[in-house]
Amino acid sequence: MEGSSGSATPGPPDPSSVSALVARMVAVSELHGEFELSSGARSDVYFDKFRFLADPQLLRDLAAHVRSLLPPDVTHLASPEGAATLLLAAVALETDRPMAVVRKEPKGYGTRSRIEGYAPHGASIALIEDVSTTGHQVAAAARALQEAGARVACIVLALDRGGGAALRAQGFETRAVAVLGADGVVDVGSGPGP
Repeated sequence: MEGSSGSATPGPPDPSSVSALVARMVAVSELHGEFELSSGARSDVYFDKFRFLADPQLLRDLAAHVRSLLPPDVTHLASPEGAATLLLAAVALETDRPMAVVRKEPKGYGTRSRIEGYAPHGASIALIEDVSTTGHQVAAAARALQEAGARVACIVLALDRGGGAALRAQGFETRAVAVLGADGVVDVGSGPGP
């Protein structure tokens, strides 16, 4: 895969650098208290994704790692609408791949499209999400891309809080920068799932 600098995809990242990246992400985003998650579940730990997505150096480093998780046949990138578009844009700049944003619902004006940007029929797409607890939103985006004729080559989660298992159960190859359990980081830099 060619990047914006014209260099080939780097080899697997050094595990210690991935661990350091995840530690930085968790340090800036992990909040403790009483929180309701988007799934409706309650949790005493919340990961404020904007705290790692809004830090330029952390976002740059995260995008570089996400690049290392992409299959070589990926031609396009996509994300569900929302905060994940920040990571999507950073990875697009890192990989020089065109991108698309998948809306929850088609917009009610203009093109009235559910998919904005570039997701042509036959494209091999990596779908990127910031934090996933249930996998519902990213699975819906993946199905919309498939219905439009694209192939979802893989789903990459920055922080997998449980959504990865649900996505794999639906047949999606799912990778994560970090898998988080109730007691903290369970796995770092997980590659292809079953």
